[in-house]
Amino acid sequence: MNKPYDVLVAGEINPDLILRGDIEPAFGQVEKIIDSAVLEIGSSSAIFACGAARLGLKVAFIGVAGDDLFGRFMLDSMREKGVDVSPVIIDQTWQTGLSIILNRSSDRAILTYPGCMVALRPDDIGDGLLKSSRHLHVASYFLQTALQPGLPALFQHARVMGLTTSLDPNWDPIGKWQGFTELLPMVDIFLPNENEALALTGASGVDDALRQLSRLSRTVAVKLGRQGGKASRGEEIVQSSAPMVQVADTIGAGDTFDAGFIYASLNGWELSRCLKLAVVCGSLSTRAAGGTAGQPAIAEALSTMDDL
Repeated sequence: MNKPYDVLVAGEINPDLILRGDIEPAFGQVEKIIDSAVLEIGSSSAIFACGAARLGLKVAFIGVAGDDLFGRFMLDSMREKGVDVSPVIIDQTWQTGLSIILNRSSDRAILTYPGCMVALRPDDIGDGLLKSSRHLHVASYFLQTALQPGLPALFQHARVMGLTTSLDPNWDPIGKWQGFTELLPMVDIFLPNENEALALTGASGVDDALRQLSRLSRTVAVKLGRQGGKASRGEEIVQSSAPMVQVADTIGAGDTFDAGFIYASLNGWELSRCLKLAVVCGSLSTRAAGGTAGQPAIAEALSTMDDL
């Protein structure tokens, strides 16, 4: 049955202020000149939503934004990328968050002010939105602190209503990695990167981490950066290498990987092809600065897959 939305994203809303050049701070009131400062669409959830819309999926986004400059920037920018932000809750008691990214092309440091990232609650996501969607995606688990406690029940409820679910945990800033034993059985597609998978499991390598995580979640896809990715479903483990790309920066590459994997999954592709599209999408996104400028349309992604 056709539904208004392919994907409902329940996530955080904040822009990225990306600084490039000599970005090592020097305290003692030392002023340094850098090469550039750009305000871009930020947050794992929003970048994923834009990548999924770019691939041709119908995407709705629910989150909380402040009635402020950063909030308006994010909502206007996401609309321009084809994301339906009409479900977003505007709350004048909160400030929209901000991430300052100190970028070195192949690596980066991130300073985040959460703001209203912590404000979205499970009961903000009504049955009307769920009934209108095929799939529910959540990212930045550790930043969305009001969503965390009720997320297993929300995912279970979504699955009862016929949706599939996916989760990108992102990094745990406090390093405790709690809450996943109950949550992962409700997750159809789990999308950590290598460091996150190893931290969650205590495994010594990716294959061991995949085996452990696959006992809890139906499908697991691990991002391996320049090495591509690995995925598992039951006893099946597949691997995909990454295409050669001239990298501008890696901001949002993992979120665009997620968008490719979800696109392929919703179209019923086999696991190896899902992973290949995800790796291609994540790789192509690194061609341009910022999280969304390099995200591919489906035709370009398929063409790149054919060339691998």
